[in-house]
Amino acid sequence: MIKNIISLVLLIVSVFISFRHGYTSLNFDNDPERSKMIEALGINKTLVPFMGAFTILVGLLLLFPKTFVLSNLLTAMSILTIMGLALHAGQIRIALIEIPFLIMPLVMIWLKYPFIK
Repeated sequence: MIKNIISLVLLIVSVFISFRHGYTSLNFDNDPERSKMIEALGINKTLVPFMGAFTILVGLLLLFPKTFVLSNLLTAMSILTIMGLALHAGQIRIALIEIPFLIMPLVMIWLKYPFIK
């Protein structure tokens, strides 16, 4: 019971974060701090809207039991990519900030989808 509640809370938080990051990535020109971070990581500005759409899609896939594991794996891979780009750019702080967000999808895979037995 407690495991399902924790899994449900993590699912809600993860979907919210995916939608929020996707939306802000689609509108990154309005946020100078995000634009600065994207530039520091060496990400091409034409790629950012595609990354935003990908993030929203991954958030939607989290909601379905059959794509739950795949979605969490895609989330972990994208976070790991950001961490690698940050380390390559010498932005160790960004890489360290991403560690909890890397752990979250892995814990969600371990806890399994909350609505099935």
